[in-house]
Amino acid sequence: MDFVFDLPPDATGNTGVVVFLDRLNKMADLAAVPDTTDGEGTATLFLDRVFMQHRLPETVVSDRDPRFTGKFWTSIFAVHGTRLDMSTADHPQADGKTERVNRVVEDVLRSFCAETHQASGSSGKRPSRRA
Repeated sequence: MDFVFDLPPDATGNTGVVVFLDRLNKMADLAAVPDTTDGEGTATLFLDRVFMQHRLPETVVSDRDPRFTGKFWTSIFAVHGTRLDMSTADHPQADGKTERVNRVVEDVLRSFCAETHQASGSSGKRPSRRA
């Protein structure tokens, strides 16, 4: 799990995404979030996006972002027997797969936002696409 922030705002003002990466099948699930998102909001997204679709994983790898280290997270994982592995602050390579996905996600979203901004012209309306 990780975040990408400082993206152009979407229609609801979200300027970031939370990335849930399944290390087994390399699938990434993304959810738009505001830069003020907290641990509880992230936990709700995790339960809706990961737990409801795939059950609780055996291990979760993330950095030491306070949104992932709070009591709420540790209690959820303890109750369900999931090991929470935190990468060290000065060694982001421990979560390298997610970091690579984050770079791709950020590049794609920035490119899409720039393209959409050009396509919308002066109308202010943004075309939408589904992938």
